Amino acid sequence: MTDLFYERKKVSEKMTKHDRDNAYSFAEGYKEFIDKGKLERLCVKYAVSEAEKKGFRPFEYGKEYKPGDKIYLVQKEKAAVFAIIGTNPLDEGFDIVAAHVDNPRLDIKGMPLYEDTGFAYMRTHYYGGIKKYQWTTIPLMLTGVVYKKDGTQIEISIGNEKEDPVFCVTDLLVHLSYEQAKKPLGEAFNGEMLNILIGSEPDPDAEKDKIKTNILKLIKDKYGISEEDFLSADLSAVPAEKSRDLGFDKSMILGFGHDDRSCAYPAFKALMDKQSVRRTAVCVFADREEVGSMGITGLRSNYMTDFLIELCENSHVNVRKAFANSKALSADVSAAVDPSFPEVFEKQNNALLGCGIAFNKFTGRGGKAGASEAGGKFIASILNELDKNSVIYQFAEMGRIDAGGGGTVSQFLADRNIEVIDVGVPVISMHAPYEVISKNDLYMLYKCCETFYK
Repeated sequence: MTDLFYERKKVSEKMTKHDRDNAYSFAEGYKEFIDKGKLERLCVKYAVSEAEKKGFRPFEYGKEYKPGDKIYLVQKEKAAVFAIIGTNPLDEGFDIVAAHVDNPRLDIKGMPLYEDTGFAYMRTHYYGGIKKYQWTTIPLMLTGVVYKKDGTQIEISIGNEKEDPVFCVTDLLVHLSYEQAKKPLGEAFNGEMLNILIGSEPDPDAEKDKIKTNILKLIKDKYGISEEDFLSADLSAVPAEKSRDLGFDKSMILGFGHDDRSCAYPAFKALMDKQSVRRTAVCVFADREEVGSMGITGLRSNYMTDFLIELCENSHVNVRKAFANSKALSADVSAAVDPSFPEVFEKQNNALLGCGIAFNKFTGRGGKAGASEAGGKFIASILNELDKNSVIYQFAEMGRIDAGGGGTVSQFLADRNIEVIDVGVPVISMHAPYEVISKNDLYMLYKCCETFYK
């Protein structure tokens, strides 16, 4: 392991001082992005605000766009497509970088409030793949939107500021957990136990459910919403703490949602920093990747496809030819080797933190099931350009073959006859409430996307 690490590290050490300085500076903007964008809706809102500062304007159906135009489409507030129209004809293809901005969390159920033994709680339904025990006792914030029947939209954000209260899922004290400790890790804490503690003060005037009644009064006074309004709410509980530099050398970032915002931000920033392009450049923020990309905001939906088709039809070019000539990066994180768990990694073919971005020729599980696979000719053409621009990269798989696996949005891009490969930032503790990435790897993905958009 040591020899392998240092062999790859020799490559990453080719980073210039200028690049290293840029990596640490770039990380500051990224930390702001993930701290403000703890849900996909907030990521899209942040990105649209930044894009408009760069001259991007909302996409209009039926309009023909000219080279240099900067446009964006927002899909139901949770996904988005950003594009700069190139000087080349659209049927020469698009350059697409697609990342997802959703991540594992605890979603609030439609009828969440209840009282038990002197406490008020909210019931949750976890979203995406999590280890449930990791979500106990950590400070949580509530964030999202409540939609009232009269059309009013109320933003909720409690726990993100120092003066705000926080919430938590409680755990069993070690002194009484003898039987719990005998259970397999996945059974010691189940989904119905992920209930958030939200209060303990009773309403003395209430006849029953005094604590729940008091909580409802506080919510009504502050936000003007009733218990019934939770039925039409999109609310989630996410870790309350902000991202932090990790290590004496501050070379890493500990934060919530690196998967996949550590890929979304570099892709977005690379596009924002472009003034013009030859081939039309596209950045996609997709939702619902963590649950299979189903739904109207997932990449199985047609919002990206319809956007690109509309551009082609309004410019009177062949849509099928445009898709066939397009190239894409599925920007998603890769599992970095964690030396504390050597039994699940095949070190020669897994990503190492701090050694550059990780290309995954294929993802999936077992016998390459559940994902597309990039062709060698396509890979070689990309690597040639990255070498010219001093982008540090490595190749990786998702751990040992039969240890598990995972997927990305690459297969849904390939379904559109778009050539695609997965590339992203290596991550330790993926899907935990707080994950770990390297600042150098983060910046290398920005350079990769910037090169790809050339």
